[in-house]
Amino acid sequence: MKIKEQSDEDRPRERLMQHGPSVLSPAELLAILVGSGSQGESAVELMQRILADHDGSLRELGRMNIHELTAYKGIGEAKAITIIAASELGKRRMLEEAREKKYIKSGIDIYQLLHHRIGDISHEESYAIYLRQDNSILGHPYLIGRGGISETTVDVRIVLREALQRGATTVAIAHNHPSGNIKPSREDDQLTDRLKRACQLMQLRLLDHVIITDTNYYSYHEQGKL
Repeated sequence: MKIKEQSDEDRPRERLMQHGPSVLSPAELLAILVGSGSQGESAVELMQRILADHDGSLRELGRMNIHELTAYKGIGEAKAITIIAASELGKRRMLEEAREKKYIKSGIDIYQLLHHRIGDISHEESYAIYLRQDNSILGHPYLIGRGGISETTVDVRIVLREALQRGATTVAIAHNHPSGNIKPSREDDQLTDRLKRACQLMQLRLLDHVIITDTNYYSYHEQGKL
């Protein structure tokens, strides 16, 4: 049954207007965004089918790209882009909420700050976090590297340049492991060592290097490696 053929109390838009968004299921909320389904299938049924293929997980849905979404009958490029944009907005909202914590004192603080940005993406990204003397955050985390599935390249000079421009006294870096393995690689160890030595030369303190996965993290500082 198409949405327009449903009774008023069953239509997602009308239910949202009358009762608020919290009463709607994820599939119903997504159906409002995509607007229509395919022949013989409502927008709600379409989104229920796609979510069912991903164990009902919005996180898994957010990992899908345009090609994967458009493989479903009833999802064209415009609908795929709408879904991806909605997922990105959700990530950014969580990132803003995480940033309300203005101080970084441990690995878990860094994990909570960046987990919703890089915890579940399919490629590596590295960020630097710049801090004042009291460990309060200076501005937004700064993207310092983007790579493939298993590695990314970070230029230590860029990390230091940004620290000097922001007037930071302390630096922390973090990157994700899409594999889910939190164990640092030899390259991770080498980067940490290079950055630590460079920070010492510039009278900066390297607070931590944190490796982030979807469910866990590894802190060089907490492991006694800094």
